[in-house]
Amino acid sequence: MLHPIWEWDGDALTGWILTSPISPKARHLEHESRISLTYWDPAQDVCTADCATVWENDPESKRAGWERFVNGPEPVGYDPSIIPAWESPESPGFGVLRLHPTSLRVFPGTLLMQGTGNLLTWRG
Repeated sequence: MLHPIWEWDGDALTGWILTSPISPKARHLEHESRISLTYWDPAQDVCTADCATVWENDPESKRAGWERFVNGPEPVGYDPSIIPAWESPESPGFGVLRLHPTSLRVFPGTLLMQGTGNLLTWRG
């Protein structure tokens, strides 16, 4: 389970995930760099973000990613050093994955359960 932080700059939505560039996930991304993230809540509301990904593993980007999560909002913000292999942004096992949404879909639970509400979609 990953917890992205999303940022809206007024023009574009960008997501950020902290993960290891030497993990099985990283090897999978070498072959297919697109991912899909799904959010669900007990009211049956579902949001899906299909995204292109880019590794941001230069020292400056890794420091910025580290700080983004240290100072991030709850519940997604956290101190990355709680991960044993991540002592600092310079740790070899620490990486930053940037997300560029290519489509977003919001499906309200009321549409499923009561037939009311609006399905929202966006494609970039």
